[in-house]
Order: sequence, then structure tokens, then C-alpha cells
Amino acid sequence: MLAATRVATIAARAGARRAAVVAGQRQAALSVVRKRNNGQTREMQNLAQTDRDTIMRLLYSIGTKQEVERYLRIFSSSSHPSQPAKFAVIKIGGAVLDDLDELAHSLSFLYRVGLYPVVLHGAGPQLNEIIEREGVIPDYIDGIRVTDAKTLQIARRVFLEENLKLVGALEKLGTRARPITSGVFTADYLDKEKYGLVGKITRVDKRPLEAAIRAGALPILTSLAESPEGQILNVNADIAAGELAKELEPLKIVFLNEKGGLFHGVTGEKLDVINLDEEYDTLMKQPWVKYGTKLKLREFKELLDHLPRSSSVAVISAAMLQKELFTDSGAGTLIRRGYKLFRHESIDGLGADRLRQVIHDRDPDVLSGEASVTSVLNELKKTPYTLYGDEPLDVVAIVSHPPGETPVMTKLLASRGGILNNVVDNVFNAVKKDYRRLFWTANADDENRVWHFQRADGSFTRAGKSLFWYGVQDVAEVERIVKEFEEKGRLDRAYLPVGPSAPPHRGAPSGTRSYSTMARRVPGSSRGYATAADSTSSTEPKRLALIGARGYTGQALIGLLSTHPYLDLTHVSSRQLAGRPLENYSKSSVTYSNLSVEDVERMEKDGEVDAWVMALPNGACKPFVDAVDRGAKERKIGEGSVVIDLSADYRFEEAWTYGLPELYGRHAIRASKRISNPGCYATSSQLLIAPLLKYVNRAALPTVFGVSGYSGAGTIATNDTDGRPVTLPKVTPESLAGGIRAYALTDHIHEREAGHHLTHLLAGPTNPLKIAFVPNVAPWFSGILSVLSMPLSKKVSAKEVVQLYEEKYGGESLITIKKEVPALPDVQNKHGWTVGGFQVHSEGDRAVVVGGLDNLLKGAATQCLQNLNLALGYEELAGISIN
Repeated sequence: MLAATRVATIAARAGARRAAVVAGQRQAALSVVRKRNNGQTREMQNLAQTDRDTIMRLLYSIGTKQEVERYLRIFSSSSHPSQPAKFAVIKIGGAVLDDLDELAHSLSFLYRVGLYPVVLHGAGPQLNEIIEREGVIPDYIDGIRVTDAKTLQIARRVFLEENLKLVGALEKLGTRARPITSGVFTADYLDKEKYGLVGKITRVDKRPLEAAIRAGALPILTSLAESPEGQILNVNADIAAGELAKELEPLKIVFLNEKGGLFHGVTGEKLDVINLDEEYDTLMKQPWVKYGTKLKLREFKELLDHLPRSSSVAVISAAMLQKELFTDSGAGTLIRRGYKLFRHESIDGLGADRLRQVIHDRDPDVLSGEASVTSVLNELKKTPYTLYGDEPLDVVAIVSHPPGETPVMTKLLASRGGILNNVVDNVFNAVKKDYRRLFWTANADDENRVWHFQRADGSFTRAGKSLFWYGVQDVAEVERIVKEFEEKGRLDRAYLPVGPSAPPHRGAPSGTRSYSTMARRVPGSSRGYATAADSTSSTEPKRLALIGARGYTGQALIGLLSTHPYLDLTHVSSRQLAGRPLENYSKSSVTYSNLSVEDVERMEKDGEVDAWVMALPNGACKPFVDAVDRGAKERKIGEGSVVIDLSADYRFEEAWTYGLPELYGRHAIRASKRISNPGCYATSSQLLIAPLLKYVNRAALPTVFGVSGYSGAGTIATNDTDGRPVTLPKVTPESLAGGIRAYALTDHIHEREAGHHLTHLLAGPTNPLKIAFVPNVAPWFSGILSVLSMPLSKKVSAKEVVQLYEEKYGGESLITIKKEVPALPDVQNKHGWTVGGFQVHSEGDRAVVVGGLDNLLKGAATQCLQNLNLALGYEELAGISIN
């Protein structure tokens, strides 16, 4: 508890010193883009980033780094300028307001990391104290305060005073806050004769809340409402928070109380998790569940029944708010709907098609191309097995258990909803009830790796894959069991002997470790599916050579590398610019060179660089790649360099890894030395189509209509009037006369590229997917907007389509999902991909979705840097700002 409190306090104090910098970070970031040459603005940005980095490091003291970053990524992705109030509704009990300093520090902390909760407070104890002092005796009927005119007059004054106190405390810490005491809740009389001036909320206007957040301020609300005639009405703050949550549909609903959770009425122990679907009826029959506890449970169930299953309620103290939000163990009481679990002895009990789809969508080996759905199902039939999971298949576990042999959990496949709602632990606990010992494996770069460590008695990692087990404490027994697994083909790689292995030639991805542990439980986690235990990302400085730097993509990449924390650009090759100083790169002084094939081979042989980026025209890359290959064979120190090709030359080569992390996984990229960077149009097309593949109508083609800025048409080299080499666009905006121009109307290479790689995501990949693609060039500089028209094999609703995209991309930092149709400002100069405008034809047989990206960034340079980071062992977003 002290750690969480200290984090919030230090963070808020640090923020107060830089209030002018951090307040309204989104606006500051935009200002930096608009005033890139303004040194003062850049300094402010650096200060803000330093402030945020400090706070993030403090957060790591209450949870693992990747655990914290994962929750922050999920929470951040839930908010968008079009709907900025999706993160959390926090209801503050009146008793919590008495410790205003603690409360303000906790809320200010969230503001410092870029999260904007909607805050609503009560003031019950303060109100009782004042009305009793003024001779008014509080009157309650059915737990509801009877409110007459005098009580309401006092209540309005108390609410306003407490609201301004909280706003003032936040502003003192440098956190912008906006008091909102009216205009949000419309209400009718609950029962005028019985309760007096007490309201029942009929409408919630979220516009004042969203306007506050867009302005960079936390909205601070009271629970007063107005009738349609303008009469002020008192509303119970818990009920007001529930109605607010129903309107906003946030990921988290937090009730802050002084106790820090809900407690068992007999044992006095804090209730850690309540799964309403399984426990509600039983709980409500318990003799200790009465009065306020029963009322709260009933309200929580009614609230969560109206919200998506990804939403949950937390009851927690203000001091432990960060621990509750950013760690899997939590600190208060988590209330979620949950699901009833199943247990089937065969696929028939679940349905072959349903299981096939889960494997197709989630199995990491299938997503990376190392296995097919058919091979997974065929492997399943080799031994007796049991399927575990929940009704909507948010989590599916498969346990192989031949008679007389040790069981192996061959698959544990979870959706984003299954992770957020902690269904994984429920399913795993069901497995543990059936088996006193169990073995299972996971990729060493699995982002949920800490979860496996926390539930294992021992583990061993070799060549990029970890073996876990529980129920066995003797290493000799582990070796005997593993030997039996290998002899019978129940494990897919050699783990013997159980001990550190010799370094593989190209095996383990950078940053993974080879070790063995026993009884290595990590304390403090009881709820969640954690997010990678160890911080294995490299921080070792490495060197990069860029060949073909004249074009727009090369220049965009140089700009990104200029701010990369670890990667140094040491060689830049351009025939036209040789001998000239490199601009737009601030780390060091670099001069353009004109590297020959022989130069490249020698540099690779001598180990002068760690990575090469080929930014050459199509068809020009192979001689340089061959030179790298020859040099690598003679390299005496270290492994060969990583090569990223930005052209289309190797996008269809099976020996190369196709680098689209959000669709085809990170594991293969981390383990690869040869990576083909996807095309810009192809990236957007694949991201658009992938979530709908389960409904693809093979009798009709998905059609993508794409419009790109003229930078996507490429460049030409020429000289200016002084004879200096300059780069000009092949297609000028003047030549387009304010319109767009269609080109390559059939057989565009990105059409074939998108279909080729999407085929790997199909349940039956032997039947290649074809798409129709129509490209157009427009008179703006950069930015692609793509419109997908997708014939469907069955009728679906627009809401179901949105859910498919949220399920697929909800946790991706560089993907934004919005309801509205993306426009050019949503994608231009942005590092990610934005999707929205989800529509389904009135007959339900065709979906239309719009997506977009900047062709020079996520369509080229940003994606290249993602792939470089993964292949070199860095954090994937190193050098990439997600603001």
C-alpha cells in the first residue's frame, strides 16, 4: 500500500513542477508537430516526455514493466478524440473526500500518464454533518434520503463546496480539472410524495464531459440533476455513476471507498473477485449479505448486465487506485460478469467449426505460419484430450492426457476479452482441479509470459520456447517426464538435458534467456493474465546502414532514426547525393556515400553494421542482399546483420519474414534476419479485411478502393537551378487539377500481395484468397484512405462488425478504432492505422469499412522501424511516438 501511495504522491509532485508542460499533452504534441523548428516547443516536449518517463518508472514499483505497459496500452486505446470518455468512470464516496490530499494525488497520477477518467463524487457525510448542525434530522426511506427544499438547498451548497475543493486540489498539483455541477443529468421525480425532491435519471448528456477531456481537463461532476422543467433534483451518487457508465460504456467503473473493497460478513476477509454469472445467486442467499452490501451487489449486477463484458467494476481505496488499475493482482474487489465454464471430452461437445475458428484466430503458431489449423486438429487426435473454456470461447484450453502419462496443456488460447475479464485464471483453475501435475509450453517472447511463471513450480527456456510445469519438484523427475514426452512426440523440440543450452546459431530471439527454475512463484498475483514477466528488451546501441536514402520513405526513416534511443545511423548511401552532408539527422554528423556491392560485402564481413535497410526501387535490391549474404558467411564476429527490404522484391519469398506485426505476429520477426516490409496499400487492405475473414464470401471478391497522396507515386531525381540534386514527385498536385486519378486498374502488385498473405489467415489456406483493388492518386502529399466493400457469407450487424475489429486490434498501440469515417487528418503524419465508418448493407450481406494510414509512416518508415526494433531485440515502439 505504501508503494502505491508513494508512486501517486511523487508523480503528482513531479507533475506540479511541470504543469504548464503536461497539461493538455495532446495539444502540446500537436503544437510540436506544427512548430517543429521552434526550439522552445521541442524543449517543452522533451520535458513532458521526461516527466512521463519518470512516472512510468515509478509505476513499475507496483507491478512488472510489461504488466503496467500492457494495461496502459489497453486503457489508452479505449479513448479517442471522437469518444474521449471511454477509459473509466470513478465514483468517489463522501468519506473519501475527507482525505483530499490522497485523492487528488491518485487522480493526478492518471492525468500524468495521459488517462482522463470521468469523476463523480457524493458528499453524504458532509451533508449529514451540516443539516444536523442546522437542526434538520436526516430522513431515509428504503435507504433513499428524503429531500425537502431546505435539505436540497444545503445539498447544493455542500456539493458545490466539495466539488471546488477537489478541483482546487487537483489544479494545485498541476492537473487541469473542470467543475461540472449541472447540465449532465436530466431526471424525473422518483416519487415526489414519498421522497420529495429526489430524481430518477432519464437522460445523460455526455457532451460537457467530452468537451472537458478534449480541452485537456478532468471533468469533476456532482450527482445533482434537473427535471425537464428546470427543478434541481437530488440523485444517489452510486446510481448516478451507474447511469453515467451505461451511457459512456467505459472499460472500468471504479467506486472509491474508505474501506478499500467489499468484505466477507463472517470471516472479515476482503473479497478479491466476484464473478456475477456464477456467484450472484449464491451470494444473495448468504445471511451476511444484507442491507448496503445486498443493495450494492444488486446495483453492480444491473449495471454490468447493461455493459459490454469487457467492462468491470472495482471497489478500492484512493491510495491503491494505481495498483488496482495497472497490475493483475489488483488491490480492491473486482466485480465482473464472468461466464460459466465448460468441459468437453471431444470436439463434438464444442463444435468443430467453433474450435477451428478459435485456433485460426489466436494460435500463435498458426498466426506465425509455423502450423496450420488442420495440422493442429490432426495433432489433437493423437491422444485422449479434454477441452476447457467458457461459453463464448473467450478462453479455450486443450489438455492432452494419455492413460498413465503426465498431462500436457497443448493450447491456451485467449481473446482480448478473456484477458481483460480474467477468464484465463478461471479456466486454468478448472484444469488444476483435474490434474495434480501438468506441463505446458509458451513462446519465450509471449507478452503474457509472467502469467505462466506465476502458475508454474518450475520452468526451462531454450531456443525461443519455454517449458513450464507444476506438481513436480524434483529435477530428475522432470527430466524423466520430458524424455518420455520427446520419445512419444508430445513435445515439438528438444528440452533435454534440463539445463542451460549452448547458444543456438539463429535460434532464440534477441533478449531471451536460457535457464531453469524451480518453485519460482511470483507473489501477489491472483486475478489476471499478466503481460510478460521479464524485461528482456535490449538497450544495446547498434548500427544501421541505409541504402537508397533519396526518396520520401528514406527521408521519413531518417527522421525517425534521429530520435531512436539505441539505433545509430552510421552509413547512408545515395548515388545522387554522395559527398553531401545528411540533413534531418541530429545524433551525429553523417555524409552521404555511394556504397557499391563490394563495399556492402566487405562491411558485412567486417561486422561494421548490425542492420541494413534497402530503400531501393523494385528490382534493384537483390545484388545488395546477395552481397550481405556473402559477407555474412565470412563474418568472424557475431551473427549476420538484419536486412529489411522496403521494396516488393522479397514479399513473396517464403524464406523471408513478412513484417506486418499486428496481423502475422511478432515471434517470427524477432527470430528473423531477412524481413520484407509490406506495401502501404497492402498494409491498409490487409488490416481492413483480416477481421472479416471468418465471414468471407468466396463467391465474390472483397474490393478495396484506395486513394493515396502523390508522394505514394514515387519520386524523380533532378537538379535545381544551381546544379544541386533535388527530389521531385513523379506526379505533381498541379497535374491532378484538384481531382484524383485512377491508375493500375487491375493486377496492381499490392492486390496480389494482400491476397497472398491474407490466405495464410484462412482456416483453409489451400484455396488462395483474391481481392480486387483500385488505386488512385490525390493532390495531397501523404496519407492513404481505403474503402473496403466486403461481401459476406452470412448476415451480420454493424455492431458485430465493430466487435470483430475491437477483438482483433483492441490491444494494438498503433491502431485506432473509431465510429466515424476516418478522414485525412486522422492518418496524415500519424504513425498508426485508423479504422472506422462501420456499415452493413440493409440486407446484411455486405460490410463497408474505411481505414487509413500515412503511406510514408505506417505504410513504410514506421513499419520498418517496428520490424527493426523486433529483429534487433528492442521494444517494438522504440523511437516511435504513440501520442
